[in-house]
Order: sequence, then structure tokens, then C-alpha cells
Amino acid sequence: MKYTYAASALKDTAADILITFTASIDKVTGKLLKDIDRAVDGGLAAMVASGEFTGQCGEIASLVAPKGFKSRRLLLVGLGDENDINAESFRKATGHVSRHAAVKNARGAAFHFGSFDVAAYFQATVEGYLLGSYQYLDYKTGDAAKEKSKLAAIKFVAGKSDDVSGLKTAITTGQAMAEGQLLCRALAHTPSRDLTPRVYAKKAQQLARKHGLKCQVLDEKAIEREKMGAFLSVAQGSVEPPRFIILHHNGGRAGQKPVVLVGKGITFDSGGISLKPALNMHEMKQDMAGSAAVLAIMITAARLRLPLNVVALIPTCENMPSGNATRPGDVVTSRKGLTIEVINTDAEGRLILADALDYANKFKPQAVIDMATLTGATLYILGHAGAPILGNNEALLARLDEAAWETGERVWELPIWDDHRAQMKSGIADLVNSGGRPAGTIAAAAFLENFIGDWPWAHIDIASVDLEAKGTAYTPSGATGFGVRLVVEMLAGWKKL
Repeated sequence: MKYTYAASALKDTAADILITFTASIDKVTGKLLKDIDRAVDGGLAAMVASGEFTGQCGEIASLVAPKGFKSRRLLLVGLGDENDINAESFRKATGHVSRHAAVKNARGAAFHFGSFDVAAYFQATVEGYLLGSYQYLDYKTGDAAKEKSKLAAIKFVAGKSDDVSGLKTAITTGQAMAEGQLLCRALAHTPSRDLTPRVYAKKAQQLARKHGLKCQVLDEKAIEREKMGAFLSVAQGSVEPPRFIILHHNGGRAGQKPVVLVGKGITFDSGGISLKPALNMHEMKQDMAGSAAVLAIMITAARLRLPLNVVALIPTCENMPSGNATRPGDVVTSRKGLTIEVINTDAEGRLILADALDYANKFKPQAVIDMATLTGATLYILGHAGAPILGNNEALLARLDEAAWETGERVWELPIWDDHRAQMKSGIADLVNSGGRPAGTIAAAAFLENFIGDWPWAHIDIASVDLEAKGTAYTPSGATGFGVRLVVEMLAGWKKL
């Protein structure tokens, strides 16, 4: 896609299709809407009067051949009540625009922002468009494998020439943010046979070289030398060997303590000996969505040249049943030395994260954030509407909450109480890997807490937001890529805790 930038009046903007925005309306008022209405001989007023267009978020009025306009078609896009308009309004609106037939069949389009000259709105517009138009076509054949949209160029137009530089910066940022999320979606959509831990590690290395990141991969021998017994206990049931991926973005000054990101990378989760039900087991190729988000965050941080040192740790393996698999009742020893009684082999994510979180101590981090499709129990807390967050530092959790408001990727803090910590104690070992169904999301975090060093920590459980069943304004059905923009937004404004 080719992007260009300009400043001009709405009427003077030339494009195959011209897109502009309005708050909700019950009648045609104001110069902009009156000019548009006159150009289509009262057609807009008629649409408003009939209720066909009221400017609710995502509504689109398609107006053909407006007189006096250099563009032959105008799309007037609703943003909702003017008191509630924010960046998320633009993401949702342009997500709908991205799938509009007139836009997909045009060679070139222009977004004109008029009075909505806010950098966050510029950024959200390109995010919504790119995220809403996403299709995963890698395994389609014939005509189904062809991209249906003909759109090859988009012009972003500000009302004043003074705004063009800021417009370009915001669009460039939004493009990097959205494309990071799309990378996460594509990785999560890839079938497990084509994204084994070894393939995943090679892909991470390729992306690191392309974007100037440092990448190290530990094979099974190196993982054994690190005494990551919890991680290896999950991997031992599969013929596919595990890998531990370490990425560095060195955007800060030399010696600056890094922020460490940890992502769960189970490339297929059968449940192990505690086998999952067959229904929807195909979705378990996405049990690496946390690691995909972490990898995409690192790529995006590099593209945006964030002035911060960031390290990513990705333990990746398969969880499979076999004669070599860990059995319920086995006791394994973590890298930290804590022993863990395996109650349920389907509670494997916390085992691989335990060793990765302990490994994070090597970097003496400013903070650690882990992301994982960890517990199905999240469904009964927030449904599919947002992700629970837990941790040991209120300032860090507050920053995630602030970033959630900016990005539309919602989170909500849960507590960890001593009751939950007690739930994860074992009668024969130090810990159990499953405390049963009560407070499952919190109990899992209470388990992870045992492997945290003396640094701020936040845990993001994305188990119910990594997959969209029906499709929303800018999230088609399938993998969502949740968390990429959330964490990049937080890192972009990072200050020492």
C-alpha cells in the first residue's frame, strides 16, 4: 500500500473515493454537512430524515458524484456521539470502511480529517483500516487465495498544512502498530505442523535480522544446562524438541536495565496425558499467542526505535501425550529449585513460564511482563471483552490500564490473596501446578508469583481474547493479536517505576 500526505479542503481533495467523518446527527447542520448536502441535491438530509444515516459509529453514507467535489464518490462515516468520540471510535469506523465494497474496488482513496485534527485519531484511522481489512489466505487455493481489494494507494489529508508533519508521524506509528498485530495474527493462525518450536525459532531469527534485533536460541541441550526442569517436563512428551528464544532490542543507553517480556509459546497443546476434549482442540495451535504477541512487540519496538532496552523470552514446545510424557502425580524441579507436583498436565503453560520468569533474573530487569493464554477461567471473569491482569506493582498495572484506554485493548486488575497462594501448595512438594477450578485465573498467577525476583511484575492472561469467533469492527473472525498495541503503547511512554 502506498501512503501519501497532503493538506487541502474537502472539496479540493482528488481521489477515486473520498472518506470523511461526522459525529452522530439528527439533522443536517454545520458548514461541512450543509456543503455535502447541497452537493448531492439534498440527498444527505433525506438519508438523515429517513433514519438511513444517523452518524452512529461505523455507519456509512455513500454519496455519488457530489457537485463541486474533485472526488467522484464521498463516504461520510459516523463516529457516534460527539461527547464520546475517541481514538477507538476511529478504529471501529475505519474497520468498517476497510470492508466497504466501494473502497475495496477503488484504486485510490483519501481520508480527510477535517476538524478531527488529533494525532491519536490519525494513528487510529490507519490501525482500524489495516486491522479491519486483514485476511489470512496462506492456505487458500485458486481464486480464494487472491486478495480481493484493488486499493493500492491511500492519501491522508489534514485540513491545514501545519498538520501534515504530525499526520505523517502518526500514520507511520499506526502502521507499525497495526502490522505488528497482524504479524501476531498470522503466527497464531499457522498450523502447528508448520510452526514447530524449531521452525518458530528460525522465524524469530529471520525477523530479528530483518529488524536489527539480537536473537539467541537455546536448544534442548542448552535448556538442560540451564536446569529448566519445569519447561522440559512439558516438552518431553513430544518428538519435537523445545527451543528457548531470547531477543534483545537495545534502544536505550548502554547499561540501562531492560524491561523483560515473557510469552507462552506452546505451539500445540493436546493437554498431554490429561488430554483435552476433541471439540475445538484445533484451536490449540494458538496456545502460543502470548509468545507471538511478545515477538511482534519486539519487532514493533525496533520499527518505532523505542528509546528503551527490551528483552523477550519465549519458551516454546509442544504438549503431547506419549510414553515419554510427564504423568499426573510426577514431581519436577524448576530452574529456581522449587519442586512442583504435576496435578494436571494440561496446566502446562505455567510450568514453562516458571522457568522463563526465573531466567529473567539474569537481566536485573526494571520490570517483567508476561503474556499467556493461561486459563480458560478468564471466560467467566471478563468473557471475551478484556483480559485480566495481575501482579505485584500497582504503578505497573496502572500503566497497562492507561495503555488499554488508548488502544482499546481492555484489561482489568484482579487481586492475589494469601488464600490463592495457599491453594497452590503441595503436600509432597513445594507447589502444585493446578489448584483446581476455584479462582483458576488468580491461582495460576499465584503460582507464577513464586518465580518472580525482586522486580515489578505484571501477568496478562489472554486466554479468552486471543480468538474472535464472529468478527467485530476491526477484528475479523480468527486470531486477534491482542496485546501487541497494548504493550507497545505502554513501552512507548516508559518511565522508570
